[in-house]
Amino acid sequence: MSTYYDDLETRSQDAREAAQLAALNDLLGWHKMDPLESLSDLARLPVLRKADLSERQAAHPPFGGLPVANVAHVFQSPGPIYEPGGITHDWWRMGRFLHAARVGPGDIVQNCFGYHLTPAGHIFESGARAVGATVLPAGTGQTELQVRAARDVKVTAYAGTPDYLKVILEKADEMGVELGITKAGVGGGALFPSLRQYYADRGIACLQCYATADLGNVAYESPAMEGMILDEHVIVEIVTPGTCDPVAPGEVGEIVVTTLNPDYPLIRFATGDLSAIMEGESPCGRTNARIKGWMGRADQTTKIKGMFVRPEQVAALVAKHPEIARARVVASREGERDVMTVRLETEATDASAFEASVADVLKLRGAVEIVPIGGLPRDGLVIEDARSYD
Repeated sequence: MSTYYDDLETRSQDAREAAQLAALNDLLGWHKMDPLESLSDLARLPVLRKADLSERQAAHPPFGGLPVANVAHVFQSPGPIYEPGGITHDWWRMGRFLHAARVGPGDIVQNCFGYHLTPAGHIFESGARAVGATVLPAGTGQTELQVRAARDVKVTAYAGTPDYLKVILEKADEMGVELGITKAGVGGGALFPSLRQYYADRGIACLQCYATADLGNVAYESPAMEGMILDEHVIVEIVTPGTCDPVAPGEVGEIVVTTLNPDYPLIRFATGDLSAIMEGESPCGRTNARIKGWMGRADQTTKIKGMFVRPEQVAALVAKHPEIARARVVASREGERDVMTVRLETEATDASAFEASVADVLKLRGAVEIVPIGGLPRDGLVIEDARSYD
């Protein structure tokens, strides 16, 4: 098996950006939007959030009036949100990840992602076909039957959530059945180091990807296991939660993805997940940028004193005062009472000058603290819930 899925994985960054910009401008034309001069100009376009997409689909079913083509399936995710699916080669771009996981011809993949309404099962099946593997469409549940099928058809690879493979292996041990699984490609949940080590101790190399129902594969691990490499057909930005504004390199923020799939082009789609861009290139030789993986949810909406405070409100507070560089709302408790503290990163010295704006924008009164420039953590949080729920 070759090291790389194709030549795109090792091209120069200049070549990659030029190709992505050309593809992006084609898609913008279909959206009736003006072309961009550089990828950095994406930051001028609005972000599309799941709530926006749900509203658009309700008004213009099923896909919200987006320029969708070559639809073979329609899937439903919570919301509800409807996603199209295609059957052309590697439509969701999962083959690149499975190739990195060393899955290929001769492998039989036990696909334990769901096939009912949601696209995950089809996403991984499409990827397995792209690398020439055979698929056992197992879906979820019925673990004893899963063990018997894995033994009978001589499954060599697993696809599914990180924890369900352990359930299958433990059931196999209980049944006295020896399985031949040596590779695993997982997603849809956290792969904790202890769980990865558990698989390694049983001779199973387990890698993870970051994918969504709307976008398909976004980023994936290689055997180097140093961050997740971005897929070649997406453009990823990391923005401050609640805004459209990119963060500085290396800072944590919300993952915003533009997918270059001509059948379903999504421009600046906000995933609601947090991550950060890593410095440098992967030791495996793939030259695309990397993210640190899933680092939590960007929707930090928190109820304080019975009122919701949202990241968009914190962004509005910062926008109202040019002298404020950053803001962070901290929810805490004093006795049985909620307390809101608004920490402002600014060169100003008079905290009381911002109290009226805090009450007006956040709809709550709270203590205002001034911190020096650079004094707030760069961890992606604009609302911190410091209350204990034990």
